[in-house]
Amino acid sequence: MTRQNKASGFSFVFLVLVIVVCLSWLWQADTRGTQLDYAQVYQLFQQERVESFTIDANNTLTMNLTDELNGSKTVRYRLHDFQLFYDQLDDLVKEQSAKGIIKSYDYPPPESTNWLEVLLPWLLTAVVLALMWYFMIARTQGGMGADRMAKFGAARTRMLTDKDKKVTFEDVAGADEEKEELQEIVEFLKDPKKYIALGARIPKGVLLVGPPGTGKTLLAKAVAGEAGVGFLSISGSDFVELYVGVGASRVRDLFDQAKKNSPAIVFIDEIDAVGRQRGTGLGGGHDEREQTLNQLLVEMDGFAANEGVVVLAATNRADVLDPALLRPGRFDRQVYVGLPDIRGREEILRVHVRGKPLSEDVDLKRLAQGTPGFTGADLENLVNEGALLAARKGHPYISMEDLKEAEIKVIAGPEKRSRVIPPHERELTAYHEAGHAVVMHALPDHDPVTQITIVPRGQAGGMTISLPEEDRSYLSKRYMEDQIVALLGGRVAEKLCLGDISTGASNDIQRASQIARKMVASYGMSDEIGTVSFESGHDEVFIGRTMAQARSYSEEVAGLIDEEVKSIVDQAYATCHRILEERRKELELTAQYLLAHETMQGEVFAKVFTNPDDEEFQGLLDHE
Repeated sequence: MTRQNKASGFSFVFLVLVIVVCLSWLWQADTRGTQLDYAQVYQLFQQERVESFTIDANNTLTMNLTDELNGSKTVRYRLHDFQLFYDQLDDLVKEQSAKGIIKSYDYPPPESTNWLEVLLPWLLTAVVLALMWYFMIARTQGGMGADRMAKFGAARTRMLTDKDKKVTFEDVAGADEEKEELQEIVEFLKDPKKYIALGARIPKGVLLVGPPGTGKTLLAKAVAGEAGVGFLSISGSDFVELYVGVGASRVRDLFDQAKKNSPAIVFIDEIDAVGRQRGTGLGGGHDEREQTLNQLLVEMDGFAANEGVVVLAATNRADVLDPALLRPGRFDRQVYVGLPDIRGREEILRVHVRGKPLSEDVDLKRLAQGTPGFTGADLENLVNEGALLAARKGHPYISMEDLKEAEIKVIAGPEKRSRVIPPHERELTAYHEAGHAVVMHALPDHDPVTQITIVPRGQAGGMTISLPEEDRSYLSKRYMEDQIVALLGGRVAEKLCLGDISTGASNDIQRASQIARKMVASYGMSDEIGTVSFESGHDEVFIGRTMAQARSYSEEVAGLIDEEVKSIVDQAYATCHRILEERRKELELTAQYLLAHETMQGEVFAKVFTNPDDEEFQGLLDHE
């Protein structure tokens, strides 16, 4: 661009700016020339100089005059208060319009005042303030009289409903010994004279201990249903309140109610909420919970042995309860409600299938055999899930297939077939699960494989399900070693067949390490360290107690434990690698079947070892 072009461009821009400034000045001058105040506007109407006018929605008054004002017949004025203009000039405008002075005009009528809209915000504010005064002042000061305080400190007990009164020992399955222990309580409440005549003292309290879902609360209801006496139920958390002394007051009221309704059963659910060991807080202080516990101890000592009041309590954390609560004279008897065995599970299933249509192929014994470790609540959920699956399929009855599918769903969660899985991850999962299955089959002390799948469930990309043929009360060293070997099968198969490893085995490695550490540090199964336990015996953390406990062994012993754990895992890895190398063909066949069908049942998997030339497996290895 030349200098002449640049100069020409600058000149053009300068000229445009000058024109804009001039026009702006002229507009402002015109505006200044026509600017009015309200007195002038009012005078124009009084002098009958307005020929027509309009008022728009923005309250801008535009007037056409009979003669020029400041060089223009059209003037504008912004009304600040339309109501004032209307009140002062409306009559004059109508009069001049009738005389023909004002030929046309247009303005909206003033809006009428809606007194409800004006008063509504004030009314709402008054209501809110009144409610605040009631809840914050009346209830805490003026309304907190003797009656209200008594109600506030009363125990929030729940009486047994008509439905609950129908619960008897027949409704409790898989707990024969537990029912025998509680039968004495029932007989005493029915006929106390028989025991009193012999000088016997019925237990004041019975503590039901066991994992969640095993039927502790159901047993307590069954005792009340069998005895036909009053049943006062309360949760341990109901004693604890914001205000000091309320918990102790509710404990006193609870036992007063029980004595008035004697003979009666007092059931405290989740007693660990109020009965935890004293002095285990972080500050070691005497807090409200400890006061409540002290009052509970006093009340249980206070009522007579044969007064007709029996305290039942349930907890799954008996290890955190205060020793003073567990001594004879308070909770004389502890009844452990554990996991049901195979016969107990079958009885529980029979209770839960009552009134449900079952197909002829349903075998509750086989179903009980495949559900070790299930609680009563788990089995109830299994039957319910089976009924839901049958209803979803439109079946008029519940089949064995529905119950088996529900079993896997309860264990691992629902299938996620919609998840998009890349081909390489799908192949890795197939070899991973095939490795688990082949190793499990080769180990003599491991549970048999019932199903293998690469369909994602929950957080797992695939599953290898092995169910025990019988219940185990104790675990042998050989069985635990076989478990570690089986857990490492997926990692070894990935390395052996794909030449790489993945994070999919992280949970397997964690579980294998935990088992090995338990063997060394808890069960005394290490030849190097000896028959010594280095753990406290409390599997679950209780912060008040755990923080106060120091490690009872030296750094040297800790190093030996780590070395021994690593040695056990390394030996298991070597064993697993040897098995999979020897069973390489079976491993490949299982993996290819999973890639083709996604799920492999235990019967088909057994054919891999007994009849690998079966037509089901034809052509699978050709796809390698």
